[in-house]
Amino acid sequence: MRVKPSTDELLRARVIQEQSESRLPSVVAGLVRDGALAWSAGAGRVGAGSIPDADVQYRCGSITKTFVAVQIMRLRDEGRLALTDRLEQHLPGAFDGATIAELLAHAAGLRAETAGPWWERTAGGDFADLQARSLQPEDLAEAGPARLTRPGRRFHYSNVGFAVLGELVSRLRGMPWEQSLQDELLTPLAMTRTTSRPQAPHAAGFAVHPYADVLLPEPEHDAGAMAPAGQLWTTVADLAKWMIFLGGPAAGKAHDGTILLDPATLSEMLEPQAVDDRRGAAWTGAHGLGLQIWNSNGARSFGHGGSMPGFLAIMRIDEATGDAQIVMANSTSGLRPSLASDLAQILEDSEPRRASEWVPAAPAEGILESLGTWFWGPSAFVLRANGSSELVLEAAPPGGRSARFRPNGDGTWTGLDAYYSGELLRVVRGADGKPSHLNLASFIFSRTPYAFEVDIPGGVDPLGWRA
Repeated sequence: MRVKPSTDELLRARVIQEQSESRLPSVVAGLVRDGALAWSAGAGRVGAGSIPDADVQYRCGSITKTFVAVQIMRLRDEGRLALTDRLEQHLPGAFDGATIAELLAHAAGLRAETAGPWWERTAGGDFADLQARSLQPEDLAEAGPARLTRPGRRFHYSNVGFAVLGELVSRLRGMPWEQSLQDELLTPLAMTRTTSRPQAPHAAGFAVHPYADVLLPEPEHDAGAMAPAGQLWTTVADLAKWMIFLGGPAAGKAHDGTILLDPATLSEMLEPQAVDDRRGAAWTGAHGLGLQIWNSNGARSFGHGGSMPGFLAIMRIDEATGDAQIVMANSTSGLRPSLASDLAQILEDSEPRRASEWVPAAPAEGILESLGTWFWGPSAFVLRANGSSELVLEAAPPGGRSARFRPNGDGTWTGLDAYYSGELLRVVRGADGKPSHLNLASFIFSRTPYAFEVDIPGGVDPLGWRA
């Protein structure tokens, strides 16, 4: 789809407003809806004075980490590693104690930055140099220790941690991580404008003076071993393909339909692993396995931000719909985080999503007579079919434990959510073959509160209910 001309005008006006009020040399933005890039526009000037479009490269900074994370998860799915593996099992001497999952979630206790010069502004060395300077237990005194907390204790963002994960990809694939990325993901996804160094047309990075309307060019270089933390250059058009891969109907698939990552693995990456805990503020952000997760009044979204000297970027994907926003600017500071959400709101207000038509669907074979009201002790629940492949157990009234369940093919069901995630649900039938009760993680649900005819753990008082 493409947006209406009236919507396009409103969206462009907001981008121009951001470029002007935030004093950005240039800014580009794009919106994904229904599995396609539905709109894009730019403001300001790049190169010889052109308005940037969806094909102009910007440095995306830490959005690079999402690519590295998918590479790691592909290796996990191939059986080359386990997320519970200690890093030293694969990179002897690199860093002691942390697991691969902890590194992906920024919970390894590892330092945020290198012990050497500011890596974002200076050319990088190889991994041996990084290891010698930044990953040893006895670190350079002036730079602080390599480990700040015990692994798994809390969230602490670490660029060094993703440099280590990039090296892990290189070792297990037997090639530089950039080449592995090209072969495994960029080529299958037809992301032809995503590269480790800039390729024309591209924006140049600038700092904007805080008190005058003048620019200072920012340095650009090969970050070496630190490249997996923020090296990539990309475009709105390419990042739209990446966001479609991460969320929505085509999640996990290449442009030709080939499955590059199991959707279940993508779902696993979206499970919060470490909360971004900021004292005095409500928890609204967390990290999954290489992805940032945001919770705004119950609406979940995910993606990643990015910054490098001269560049800022954000990509955000709505978990429920797959709708996504991307914004990139070639300025060290100034871009307001609200631009992405403002653009999404303009689109929703101007062209609200149409509700999907209800379509009849037969539930799993033999489950129809098990649906309806059940009681866990005195608490009422409703078991209903969600289409043809899921059951949903809901507290009635809402507020208690609720969950979805998927069939296992043997008459049992496995929980997908919250308290019952991974737990087994079984419909127990009586001698007449009719559903007698539900057994869920040893909890017994009966058709009436504490039914006498059901074997309730602990028994039911023989005098029954009384005044």
